[in-house]
Amino acid sequence: MFSRLRSDIQCILDRDPAARTAWEALTCYPGLHALVLHRRAHWCWNHGFKWMGRFISHVSRWMTGIEIHPGAKIGERVFFDHAMGVVVGETAEIGDGCTIYQGVTLGGTSLYKGTKRHPTLGKDVVVSAGAKVLGGFLVGDGAKIGSNAVVIKPVPAGATAVGIPARIIPSKTGESADVTTTPFSAYGITLEDDPLSQAMHGLIDNAAGQEHQIALLWQAIEKLSGPQTAMSKDCVPKDAALTETFEADKLNQLVGK
Repeated sequence: MFSRLRSDIQCILDRDPAARTAWEALTCYPGLHALVLHRRAHWCWNHGFKWMGRFISHVSRWMTGIEIHPGAKIGERVFFDHAMGVVVGETAEIGDGCTIYQGVTLGGTSLYKGTKRHPTLGKDVVVSAGAKVLGGFLVGDGAKIGSNAVVIKPVPAGATAVGIPARIIPSKTGESADVTTTPFSAYGITLEDDPLSQAMHGLIDNAAGQEHQIALLWQAIEKLSGPQTAMSKDCVPKDAALTETFEADKLNQLVGK
């Protein structure tokens, strides 16, 4: 028990630059208190003392602001940072080394008892502030969930999920999709564009290129038709786009480029 407590305290010191001493982590971090109380509640739940497990969970919620169902499974070195308003459902599983920030919900979308209704987080997953992970699917090892994302489908290992509903930024050749150089990424942020903005940039650039090619074609037809004769008027209609009017730069700025 004490070795696991030391491990929990050390993970706080490793991941939170605001943590100064082990004593401060032990006495002033509600995420640690919620974990300690959850282990008691989980033991009671698994040994048939269902009411006692729920009561300990209720007391823990009142003391820490973190609601963890006693049936949830939590691994080692899990860090609930700030964590006010976190909700972890009954069939949720949190792997070793995960980090959960404030306002996170690991919730279910099914009302059927006895089924896997809540998500499973692999090892070293970061779930950012306000994110909602809803459903009985797997979030792979090393994945990151961006702030306020709503995740309703599996997330591959090493990927980053952002947006509502969440869009997946895949990992790069075995590395995380996050481009920061540090091994731990606070709040699961990524410096890359999300897939939707990348698609929009591609469509804008393609439309600009198409307009440029059409303008060149009309200009070439106008030159080949010779002087302004009846034939040239037929070949080049009045509404022909001889110049480019598509404002690609402005649209790219609006999308966020």
